Amino acid sequence: MPDELQAPGAQAAETSSEFLDSLMDTELYSIGAYFCDEHPELVDEVVARSEEIERRGLNVYSRASEVTVEEGFETLLTGLAVRYYKAVAG
Repeated sequence: MPDELQAPGAQAAETSSEFLDSLMDTELYSIGAYFCDEHPELVDEVVARSEEIERRGLNVYSRASEVTVEEGFETLLTGLAVRYYKAVAG
């Protein structure tokens, strides 16, 4: 339908829908969706740990938790992915 024939706001809604669809087409979204589907019992824990890593910093968290920096980073990334997925998917 030509733009001039669309109801007011229809184009904005279409653009918004396209944008939200594009957010779901990312690797971060896929990681979050997979983790939530496969490990629903761990979602709250991984989000809490990732928030702790953000507050304390990756090196400090890794030393205090006696995990490698790589393991800490994976936890951080998974927590971010879960929060991203939940924010987009609702």
